[in-house]
Amino acid sequence: MRWGKRSGRLQCAGLLLAAASLIVSNCHAANSGTSFPIIDRVPRILILYPYDERLVATTVAGEALRSHLLEATDGKVDLFSEFLDLSRFPEGDHVARMGQYLAEKYAARRPDVVVALGRESASFISANRSAIAPTAKIVAAGFGNSSAEKINLPHDVIGAFTTFDILKTAEMARNLQPNARHLYIIGGSSDFDRGWLATARADLGEFSQSYKTTYLEDLTIEEFIERASHVPYDSIILALTVFKDRAGRNFIPREAVRQIAATASAPVYGPYQTYIDHGVVGGNTVMFETLGRTVGNLVIDAIAGKPVADVNASQTFIVDARQLRRWGLPEKDLPPGTVQMYKQKGFWEEHWLAATGVLAVVFMQAGVIATLLLERRRRRDAERRCRLHLLEVVHLNQSATAGALSSSIAHELNQPLSAIRNNAEAAFELLRSETPNLELIRQILQDIQEDDQRAGDIIGRMRGLLKKRSEIDWQEFDLNDVMSSAIRIIHGEAERRGITLKAAEPTAELRVRADKVHVQQVVLNLATNAMDAMLDVGSPRRTLTFATGLANEKAALCVTDTGNGIPEERLPRIFDPFYTTKQAGTGLGLSIARAIVETYGGTISASNRSEGGAIFRVVLPLARREENV
Repeated sequence: MRWGKRSGRLQCAGLLLAAASLIVSNCHAANSGTSFPIIDRVPRILILYPYDERLVATTVAGEALRSHLLEATDGKVDLFSEFLDLSRFPEGDHVARMGQYLAEKYAARRPDVVVALGRESASFISANRSAIAPTAKIVAAGFGNSSAEKINLPHDVIGAFTTFDILKTAEMARNLQPNARHLYIIGGSSDFDRGWLATARADLGEFSQSYKTTYLEDLTIEEFIERASHVPYDSIILALTVFKDRAGRNFIPREAVRQIAATASAPVYGPYQTYIDHGVVGGNTVMFETLGRTVGNLVIDAIAGKPVADVNASQTFIVDARQLRRWGLPEKDLPPGTVQMYKQKGFWEEHWLAATGVLAVVFMQAGVIATLLLERRRRRDAERRCRLHLLEVVHLNQSATAGALSSSIAHELNQPLSAIRNNAEAAFELLRSETPNLELIRQILQDIQEDDQRAGDIIGRMRGLLKKRSEIDWQEFDLNDVMSSAIRIIHGEAERRGITLKAAEPTAELRVRADKVHVQQVVLNLATNAMDAMLDVGSPRRTLTFATGLANEKAALCVTDTGNGIPEERLPRIFDPFYTTKQAGTGLGLSIARAIVETYGGTISASNRSEGGAIFRVVLPLARREENV
């Protein structure tokens, strides 16, 4: 196959060809408007390959054509392929034998459409059409308009023309290598190779004036390799085709180019898609898959009886991204729309779905964590506010308790103060005597000191009861001490009401960890409630009993009265806020007691005794101690 005229002549003839093509196309369309009959059988398509199966360009185009036809017809088509092998057997005898052979082979199954891939195939079928496929529609593909004119194709042959523009490939190389000063053009020794070299000389005439240009031709493959490996680094190498070298050895062009590019000291460019992945940077080309589909569309229309006309397969720029990296050529200088083969995707391009999923999960987790942290902070703030409110309520309850016990406390405080006064007066009188009894005076002073201490203790207990806290005063103490302190505080009030106080002798130390004043307030609340519950019973029966002990490895304190007990229907609600059975009660004492006990991890309960009266039971966790203590 030979390629077109010189570029200048092609450009001048372009308009004439376009006009001629339009006229011819109209003629073709008119001729093709008559469908050929295909009755009771599937269409037969014969694909003619000019060389053998090793020529990748026609093989790729042919396979794309076959796939497209099978897909478009749902497999209802007979496809035949013939490799003419005209590169290794260009002799006329071989061509004649092939014509005779195919005429006999397809005598019983004449093709309806013959697709001739390449100029040689088109020439062959034009010469042997009457013998092989006299009624078939001929579709020629894979060469340019100028070649079609040279081989003088019949007017009813439909063309899927392709143009391999070496100038566009050279311009792409110039954009990628603006500092290049040398231009090397490689071509083989076959007729086809020489045709390509002639086209290059014509098309690159003006372009090559900017470079020191050298044509590497009529060389053996070894000489091609050796010359390419020693070109200056600032060189552009354009590889055309090497079907045959000077020694007469035949090559598949891309294999010859691969050997040359493997050791070349400058980037190599080429006009064929099949050169990609064989050491070539890239070039302007026609995608053979696109050519195959274009021819397929013509064939489909032809067998459907639709009008068909000549078409031109689209061109595109294509590069090997690995070669760009190898030579350090910038992607930004590629022509717009360039197809990059073997381009490694970035992490985001390759894993965007997984990355998006991971980021979404991370953001969701972060959102959940932030929400939980915010909720935790809110909870802590709420707990802090609740604790402050509890402390305020407890303090108010302490003040109320102090007020309720004030008369008895005043009465209790009055006793040591009166004793102090009486003892002081007695001591004064003894000192006025002529012989004062000093021993008696010493005992009186000691009594005064003890009464003062007792009064100070009463005032200290009152001060502790009325002390306001902004934070819980955590401390470890014996629950028995709290019980004793509470008994001392209510002793006067109990005596005033005719109530007998009893306290069981502690059997063991019961150390708990809490605010001591708060626990004391719980005991006082239970004690004052118990004393109020015994107002309606006779004085001899009024007994308030305190007892402590261990219960399931916890500290327990029980306050028992001898009143009338709690109605069973009210027992479940007696710890509810504002629930009271007293006419003047607020309903807060027991609810505050429960809140205090639960703050320190304890429980409080109430029940009736079988012999009468009620019993309140407070249970607190024991303070933890080191095992070795």
